Amino acid sequence: MSEPIRFYFRGAVHEVQGADTTQTVLQHLREDLHCTGTKEGCAEGDCGACTVVVGSLVDGKVELKAVNSCIQLTPTLDGKALFTVEDLQQPNGDLHPVQQALVECHGSQCGFCTPGFAMSLWGMYLKVEGRTPERKEIDDCLSGNLCRCTGYRPIIDAAKRMVELPAVSFDTTGLADQLQALKRDKLAVYAANGQTFYAPRTLAELSQLRAEYPAATLLAGSTDVGLWITKQMRVLTDIIYLGHVEEMQYMKVDGGMVEIGAGVALDEAYAKLCEYYPAELSELRQRFASKPIRNAGTLGGNVANGSPIGDSMPWMIAVGSEVVLHSEAGDRVLPMDAFYLDYMKKDMRPGEFVRAMRVPLPRANVVFRTYKLAKRFDQDISAVCAAYAFELDGDKVKNARICYGGMAGTPKRAAQAEAALNGRVWDEEALLDAIAALAQDYAPLTDMRASATYRMRTAQNLLRRFWLETRIDAPLANTDVNAFAA
Repeated sequence: MSEPIRFYFRGAVHEVQGADTTQTVLQHLREDLHCTGTKEGCAEGDCGACTVVVGSLVDGKVELKAVNSCIQLTPTLDGKALFTVEDLQQPNGDLHPVQQALVECHGSQCGFCTPGFAMSLWGMYLKVEGRTPERKEIDDCLSGNLCRCTGYRPIIDAAKRMVELPAVSFDTTGLADQLQALKRDKLAVYAANGQTFYAPRTLAELSQLRAEYPAATLLAGSTDVGLWITKQMRVLTDIIYLGHVEEMQYMKVDGGMVEIGAGVALDEAYAKLCEYYPAELSELRQRFASKPIRNAGTLGGNVANGSPIGDSMPWMIAVGSEVVLHSEAGDRVLPMDAFYLDYMKKDMRPGEFVRAMRVPLPRANVVFRTYKLAKRFDQDISAVCAAYAFELDGDKVKNARICYGGMAGTPKRAAQAEAALNGRVWDEEALLDAIAALAQDYAPLTDMRASATYRMRTAQNLLRRFWLETRIDAPLANTDVNAFAA
């Protein structure tokens, strides 16, 4: 039996019935609720004009995150709270400090993107609690918002100015009570127009649904599935939503591994991983998509999707991570490099889904780096993503693990290059042999992001960069860092 979608909106509980299960939050706002402050610019989570803030109840407390409403599906709002730019104006008619700061600092010109900027800034305003945010925080906050008019400087000025204005409080305690009243304890089913949206609450419910509906689409953060709907116009009959399964939203350290449930958001997962790999992963975390995408997407979804240009898999494979698959039969653990068989094809048995990932903790004798090459620093898909984890025995390479994204149909290890290095002194001679071997490991494609020649050249150069950063001997004179073996 179908149950209505219920979420907190504009001071009251709002119910939805009859809308398609694949209707986006943006469509519901503009077409059904006539809240047109939220704009559609790209319908793929890139421009940020559609940014809203969604509130969820986590361990009894309200968690507020900016997300892209153009790729989030309306049924995922069940049990949550939705805030849009219309919520910022104060009851007495005054502008919110975020809005006032944008006015004072001339942070808007054509104005189309401004509501999205305002909501991203509001999300940060609630977190900094009167503290002036650092420039890096501001850049990260606004990484998912594009503006073609202002040049960003006045918007950055507004991000600093907003905390200097008289503060406006936000009642998270009252909102927590509202969300607690909306919380469901068991499977919820929403159906409309021949489509069904299943929202299990437990791992057992999820396993049963996966076995019963093997063709159903598994939905986590919607950062990929959302584009199937808005860009590819796919019709998804059955959807199983993972966002309410608390047993998949955990992080723990056990047996020398960081285990991360498949439902943990990307931003939270990378924050945890950066505690152990701060120098190695901090830049990749910042450059991984944008803040709203990392707020919504999950590490488990990134791994399960297995895109050849996904940024998580190369480094996770290089350090020797594992993927935990689950079904009604229980868990099955695979090395991540054995999980990917071919383009978008994984070693998954009927009824299985990704339950968790396990990442090894740093080891004293292993040097690890990962590098991303893309046309923009922020919010861009990699042309090449490289990862290297070498176990060294003195000056010798005991076990080389090299993995690239963007070079093959899957995230793939460089077996020939690894073989050229294992057992050898980590010197320039070994490096050049490994560089030459990369041409045997990969036959990259040419596409809109990069040519095959560019990909191979940069993959080889990144291996040289790794050598320059990790070799034991003194720097060599007159080394051309762009040189590579023919």
